[in-house]
Amino acid sequence: MTRVLLAGESWISTATHVKGFDEFSSTTFHTGADAFIAAAAAQGLEVEQMYAHDVPGSFPRSVEALSVYDVIILSDIGANSFVLPPEVFLQGRRMDNPLIALSEWTRAGGGLMMAGGYLSFTGFQARANFARSPIAQVLPVTMLESDDRVEAPQGAPIAIAAPDHPAAAGWSELVGSAPTLLGYNMVKAREDATVVATVGDDVLVATREVGKGRSLVWTSDIGPHWCPEDFLAWDGFAPLVGSMLRWLAAR
Repeated sequence: MTRVLLAGESWISTATHVKGFDEFSSTTFHTGADAFIAAAAAQGLEVEQMYAHDVPGSFPRSVEALSVYDVIILSDIGANSFVLPPEVFLQGRRMDNPLIALSEWTRAGGGLMMAGGYLSFTGFQARANFARSPIAQVLPVTMLESDDRVEAPQGAPIAIAAPDHPAAAGWSELVGSAPTLLGYNMVKAREDATVVATVGDDVLVATREVGKGRSLVWTSDIGPHWCPEDFLAWDGFAPLVGSMLRWLAAR
């Protein structure tokens, strides 16, 4: 069985409610991965999600620990969550860097995916900060040093650039009916990467073989708002998810 770990794609929000003289606060947990996980399940693939608030203390920090997974996805979670575990940030202790381990794991045969979002790639106000991280060298794209978001409220159309690539299998012929996306992270494909699909004039899906492993990027989100509900309901969404994950797992 292919083991897939999705790290991130959750958040906690706090709201202040003012009712005349009185006010109170409420806290809500959110996850944006449900549709992606359901799409993978429809393709026969089980995805384990590690929520963003669990990543600093629980994400595997060694190649050996990472090796229980075939595919690891980082989605809308910044580099700080990996390099600042409680032992480092609160106690000033030295710890293994999981982004170094993730880079080594990929070269050794793992399948690494980064999905877009406000805290992916370089991200909103450059806060995701992966451009200078150890995994930057194994991804199929280079990242900007400044805020890399492209907001497209009018909708950005997608197109297939490599219809015969395995990561395009099952959905390339449906792309003509795909709803537009509402945003993505702008990146540049490396010379040894394959651009499988584009959004507007930019990279949407790119792949790369690195050492014995593979890497892939999906530069839009895996849920709203960049990936709107009609895109998640599109007939091509589940095949898209399945083909990306199967390619990463070399299945």
